Amino acid sequence: MSNATKLIHSIPVDPLTGSVSVPIYQTSTFVQEAPGVHKGYDYARSNNPTRETLEKIIAELEGGVKASAFASGLAAIDAVVKLLQSGDEILAVDDIYGGAFRLFTHIYSKFGIKVNYTDTTDVANVIDAITPATKLIWLETPTNPTLKISDIEAIGRIAKQHNILLCVDNTFASPALQRPLELGADIVVHSATKYLGGHSDLIAGLVVSKTQELGDQIKFIQNASGAILAPHDSWLVIRGVETLHLRVAEHSRNALAVAKHLQGHPLVDKVYYPGLETHVNHTIAAKQQSAFGGIVSFTLKTDTEDAAALVTTATKYFKLAESLGGVKSLLCHPASMTHKSIPAEKRQAAGVADSLIRLSVGLETVEDLIQDIDQALAGVHKKLKATEALTY
Repeated sequence: MSNATKLIHSIPVDPLTGSVSVPIYQTSTFVQEAPGVHKGYDYARSNNPTRETLEKIIAELEGGVKASAFASGLAAIDAVVKLLQSGDEILAVDDIYGGAFRLFTHIYSKFGIKVNYTDTTDVANVIDAITPATKLIWLETPTNPTLKISDIEAIGRIAKQHNILLCVDNTFASPALQRPLELGADIVVHSATKYLGGHSDLIAGLVVSKTQELGDQIKFIQNASGAILAPHDSWLVIRGVETLHLRVAEHSRNALAVAKHLQGHPLVDKVYYPGLETHVNHTIAAKQQSAFGGIVSFTLKTDTEDAAALVTTATKYFKLAESLGGVKSLLCHPASMTHKSIPAEKRQAAGVADSLIRLSVGLETVEDLIQDIDQALAGVHKKLKATEALTY
């Protein structure tokens, strides 16, 4: 059975009514037959049939044992960090999502959890950065926003040798393209807001665990902390998952075409897309991903925020907004938007230049998207030339 067929038929028919759409159990509590005697549900913070269905679907998609659905991607990340205790250390990828950086650095540092950031694309860096206090390795692959690729299988072996948990943020690839648990990860997290939901109409997070023990720990943390996903939003993610493979395949085709086009543009300096053979981590990406996703980032030869702002406000189909992974194309300027919470020196050292622009390539006709980028860049070229701001 193919993954696409398996995915579609993992979404159950309602046994009570035969509904092909999962029911939305919009309730806060459940009637009990006697004190403590019920049908598996007592209070909706602890469990809900709609949310439970989503969790089972995602666990199966990722090849995990147990999943938990959270109110946001950051709530999911927060639950994983709560597996640690004061004095523990996290070894994290240097090109990290700004929200994760903010959580690690400004929240958990106050509780005695240290974070070491390193370029995890080089396995030697991971080995060198491990200390006796390292209890969690945190990967994004591909990373946000420079699309670095880390070798999950190799780092998984290192983590096992040192009895360290390996968590992979699989948001950019999704289980349609990459299954980190099968490559050696212990935990996978998602911002389901992105490709899993797929329609820019919800906020959600997911944690998938490789073992029952880890899954039970995450579920306990969720119930104790309360960051649950609501029934209707759970249903929206289920609806999005039904078309995940189709959408991600088209996102990937469009993104590759856009990336190849940008490579030849005179205003563009660097293009970041793991599907390009020129990408430094292309070989690893091809080994662990079935395709390369819908995100493309690029920098301008005039490396300033002002030049980037001219581009991001001149497009017609690419809308300037936070987030990614929806049907409609979006673009953003990470240095002033998604990664603003990261100090400039750290951000730039990780490759997030002042002119870097991140594209979430949508499902529009790709020729229209390329034409949109070209007209925006042409207008910027004209303005910069008029003000003598060009440096080439």
